[in-house]
Amino acid sequence: MTDVTRVLVVDDQVLLRGSFRILVENEPGLTAVGEAGDGAEAVELARLHRPDVVLMDVRMPVMDGIEATRRICGSPDTAGVRVLILTTFDLDEYVYAALRAGAAGFLLKDSPPAEVLAAIRVVAAGDSLLAPSVTRRLIEEFTRRPGLAACRDAAPPTGVTEREREVLELIARGLSNAEITTRLHLSMGTVKTHIGRLLSKLAARDRAQLVIAAYESGVVSPSDGGLGTH
Repeated sequence: MTDVTRVLVVDDQVLLRGSFRILVENEPGLTAVGEAGDGAEAVELARLHRPDVVLMDVRMPVMDGIEATRRICGSPDTAGVRVLILTTFDLDEYVYAALRAGAAGFLLKDSPPAEVLAAIRVVAAGDSLLAPSVTRRLIEEFTRRPGLAACRDAAPPTGVTEREREVLELIARGLSNAEITTRLHLSMGTVKTHIGRLLSKLAARDRAQLVIAAYESGVVSPSDGGLGTH
């Protein structure tokens, strides 16, 4: 990533798309490399410009944001592009699908400008933007999925140590690195090392993907109590 973070704005609403672009252009260290009004155009522009971050709407014509995210994150040409999903509270059913597609995080469309800019920087730095509130909605969505029973009986991920499993469980429950250090009485460096090994062993792109892996491997399940247990 260069010193200037390059952003592609994707939304089918022209006014909203333009507003996000202006916000990005007026922020030092950020630049908008283009705009797309649908998912197919987003995929094309992502391949053309190789942005650091894509602000991706979900409901769009031609191709929705979930499929566009899947194609961007799944292509070797754009594997380094980070996708930040633009969502609203009435789109909870898309949370799981977007994470499976490779999204690095979520951002509410009505977030204050400062939060939007901070979110772009977090994702561009290689971190995931998965707030506890979003993790909670992910758990609720996962509870409704038909394959839940099978996942509960799934074998734990192979090659993961007991300590790494503990870290993975806490990540899936929405704890931050700092909270994990406190819970497990570990240093920040040790926690980061465990997370790095989990990313490698589980072939996960980022923290958001680790949450998915934790549920699909049966390390945690919604019946365990969710985020309200800590």
